[in-house]
Amino acid sequence: MLQELKDVQKKSGAILRQNENIIESFGNDSQGLKSAYDDVVVCDRSHWGLLQLTGSDRLRFLHNQTTNNINSLQPGQLSDTVFVNSTGRTLDLVTAYLTEDSVLLLVSPNRRQFLYEWMDRYIFPMDKVEIRDISEKNAVFTILGNKATTKLNQWDIANKTITQLSPNKHDFVTIDDENIIIGDGTGLKLPGYTLIVPEKLATTVWEQLINLGIIPIGDRVWEQLRIKQGRPYPDKELTEDYNPLETGLWSTISFDKGCYIGQETIARLNTYQGVKQRLWGVKLNQPVKAGNAVIVDDKKVGILTSSIQVEDEYLGLAYVKTKAGGEGLNVNIGDAKGELTTVPFLTHEYYQPKDK
Repeated sequence: MLQELKDVQKKSGAILRQNENIIESFGNDSQGLKSAYDDVVVCDRSHWGLLQLTGSDRLRFLHNQTTNNINSLQPGQLSDTVFVNSTGRTLDLVTAYLTEDSVLLLVSPNRRQFLYEWMDRYIFPMDKVEIRDISEKNAVFTILGNKATTKLNQWDIANKTITQLSPNKHDFVTIDDENIIIGDGTGLKLPGYTLIVPEKLATTVWEQLINLGIIPIGDRVWEQLRIKQGRPYPDKELTEDYNPLETGLWSTISFDKGCYIGQETIARLNTYQGVKQRLWGVKLNQPVKAGNAVIVDDKKVGILTSSIQVEDEYLGLAYVKTKAGGEGLNVNIGDAKGELTTVPFLTHEYYQPKDK
């Protein structure tokens, strides 16, 4: 466990979620939310899962398990991709980091053991693939905000210049003979970087980031940002009730890569434009719990999957039948009235093959 890191964070005001080793807040939620957009913040995502694939078949294996074109990637690149089941329903949205000898998968907190067992089930005796759960051996810090690059370039680490990092790429920096991965991207549609830090350096790196003037945020602000941005989450938006096209994860799907688990269903839905429901943001006039039906003209047209208060706004995410309407549609959810909105993280455009 990254206990030393947690002890340092608690001394600086971190409030841990009851019965969990997750930072709920640093008592600065309002400031943190604002700074995530117009300044820079850091969120400890070490409770997310980190799985490592090794062996000469690792790329082929992951390529066949998920929606994106993993075989086309080179060491130093990263990519979001979706695990789906045999009928194309979503299991998790993950980020893959390719190194010279492995693939690291940053997976959702509540999918760590599930995906380990899921992949292990598909490794056959002749496959040269090994899976390790290295979550406890690494910390994960996400730095986000408009000033993320400026602030990180003030961090004197191995003379690296963060501005040289291209989109969808990652690089290594070395401290005390240990490699830290710094990858472009935050898991949200906000600028910034994600750091994968070996356990022995976790406390040192965290303190250096804070000393740079980067504001720490807890999981409560992350959840506000997640819903505001529209990132889907397992057991809420990512379930076996929905496929990644309905969810709006078109950017994570390669329609040219050939066969993979669930490929036929996803390809057919695109070809025949058969997506019958879509995930939308919802602006609400009062709080309402997730799980409530979305109603239009006294008819159920969808379901609210997430909801939260963000400052003086009430926001949610909801699946709504395509025929009911889209952006700007007025809906009733429980006792609340709402309006469907687009959110930055999701897209809903059908793929058109280049030869058409």
